Amino acid sequence: MGDMEYQTILYEVKNRIAFVTFNRPEAMNAMNRQMTRDLIDACSQLEADENVRIAIFTGAGDRAFSAGMDLKERAETAFSPIERRQQKLTNKIYTQARAAAAITKPTIAAIRGYCVGGGLEFALACDLRVAAEDAKLGLTEVRRGIIPGAGGTQRLTRAVGVTRAMEMCLTGDTVSGIEAQAIGLVNSAVPSADVIQAAEELANRILKGAPMSVAFIKEAIKKGVELPLEEGLRLEADLSALIGGTEDAKEGPRAFAEKRAPVWKGK
Repeated sequence: MGDMEYQTILYEVKNRIAFVTFNRPEAMNAMNRQMTRDLIDACSQLEADENVRIAIFTGAGDRAFSAGMDLKERAETAFSPIERRQQKLTNKIYTQARAAAAITKPTIAAIRGYCVGGGLEFALACDLRVAAEDAKLGLTEVRRGIIPGAGGTQRLTRAVGVTRAMEMCLTGDTVSGIEAQAIGLVNSAVPSADVIQAAEELANRILKGAPMSVAFIKEAIKKGVELPLEEGLRLEADLSALIGGTEDAKEGPRAFAEKRAPVWKGK
């Protein structure tokens, strides 16, 4: 699958990693309708591309990952509140966060500068987050007379717990990358210049594992966290039984016994 050209994002694949860069630095990488369309298409492209095993999302420049929804464009939009709600609840993917959450491959948000509103909602829909120590992360919607409407209230709460999520959403305050790591909102906080490299290193650690194992583990955790423990354990047992029959499940122990690196077939 060849690289597609997008207007508002850069899309590049190297070493099995898809790099998706929000490319509206002049607007703090705010998400307008064109970027929404481009991002949804890019998410579909990397999901379908067999050469891609993992994705890293980042923002162009160091001022912002994304400042969220393009409020200037929103002010001119004619959607009624009911239409907007229907778009969010339909199974069709209309929002960037839903597009990211639908990817079955691991996803990493590499965050520099402002990551607020819809920008943080997108990052929360990714599996892992690496932030600059001085990044600013927050759900600031309460200060605009709206609420986080693309998964923010739900995904932030699942990431950091009710008490911290309540404080962040009700105040609209931002936290630094260092604070975000302390509360479990990001996996690591590093100097701004090292963020992309840190995300790549994390990706490469994941790439050492068997592709099917990675996919099944992601599914087990994402679905399991929504289930009662007994049902989660059943899901885990089912996935464990399924993967036991794959070639890679035989290659792993064989490589260990032969003291060599495993060669994964992805089946």
